[in-house]
Amino acid sequence: MKSRSSVLGTAVIGLIGAIIGSFSMMLYASTHFAGIAGPGNTPPSLSAAPLPASGGITDQDRIVNAVRRVQPSVVALEVIVNGTHVVPTDPISQMFGGGAGPVRQFRERASGSGFVYSRDGLILTNAHVVPAGTSQITVVFNNGDKVKGRLYSSNPGVDLALVKVDNYAKLPPPVEFADGSKVAAGQWAIAIGEPLELQHSVAVGVVSGFNRDEPIGGEDQQERLFKGLLQTSAPINPGNSGGPLIDYDGRVIGVNQSTANPASAQGIGFAIPSSTVVATAANLAKNPGKTIDQNGTGTGKAFLGVAPVDITNNVRAQLGGYRDPGGVAIGNVVSGTPADQAGLEPGDVIQAVNGKAVDSAQSFVATISSMKPGTAVTLRVWSQGVKKNVQVTLAEQPVTQYLQNQQQP
Repeated sequence: MKSRSSVLGTAVIGLIGAIIGSFSMMLYASTHFAGIAGPGNTPPSLSAAPLPASGGITDQDRIVNAVRRVQPSVVALEVIVNGTHVVPTDPISQMFGGGAGPVRQFRERASGSGFVYSRDGLILTNAHVVPAGTSQITVVFNNGDKVKGRLYSSNPGVDLALVKVDNYAKLPPPVEFADGSKVAAGQWAIAIGEPLELQHSVAVGVVSGFNRDEPIGGEDQQERLFKGLLQTSAPINPGNSGGPLIDYDGRVIGVNQSTANPASAQGIGFAIPSSTVVATAANLAKNPGKTIDQNGTGTGKAFLGVAPVDITNNVRAQLGGYRDPGGVAIGNVVSGTPADQAGLEPGDVIQAVNGKAVDSAQSFVATISSMKPGTAVTLRVWSQGVKKNVQVTLAEQPVTQYLQNQQQP
């Protein structure tokens, strides 16, 4: 009897324990597994947890800080290019040295970007922003001040130039350059400039690649191949040229130059890498008043600044009254050159150089090219029926002319 009661008591106690245990498990499951998928229960959407930033500073914070640091030193450049040219009446004949037409004056306005390079007022930009024939440069600072600038030196072969502002008391600090060897594909790239004359614009992308070769059209409508460029996905629009491409520490990793044809590609921009910029800019700073080539030296060739045209029957008809034998007609005068300063004009005819008769454009080019920059020469010139002697001191041939092998001595 005692044994039976003990067994029954044990069974009852066990049953009560089981009921309590089952209830406890149901209660636990209702509170701990409510998110598990099942009938009438849709699992919650999942998202990656944000990675903790170093020191609590996000990439966005670093980009904003980099822009704040550099933007005061970024400038807009307002440029005026003046010149004269002869409008061809016969394009096919003009291609072969004939077909001169009426003289036209042109005055073009352009804009670009740049940034403070040194504490003595040097501004770094692209050479194509301040091309040959630039007659006026206005530097617009971030605070709105407009200061007159002048072309200090240029390297069109690399597409870099320095502009100088004098005695500007509020000059912002120069920018800092990144170590080009440490720039990596995939890192942030921030373009600052004045695209389409929209002031203080910022575009963000990444460094996409290195050592790109890209044919780029210049102000002279000639394409030139630039090598070793940095590729970026940051938009490089017209007006951005010459502005800095920076990392998120505010250091310059390149100078904005161009973008791929938007009709064929998107998100492909090009910049001159900082390693090239540092070396070229240092050389430009040491050579005021010079146009130098990719190797840091001048062309060494004399330059007058005219486009000579052979005298043909068609050209004689356009000149109206020129009956002398020989000579070369002036088809174009480049603004700011020795020819321009001496008063030579399209439609004039150069008959002799230092008393030696000129009978073709080719011989005229050879005569001028054989001289040294700085040489003083006497030109015998026919101008609208009047003959006169013109004194000219030859300059150094710009690299743009030298690279294109144009017949413009």
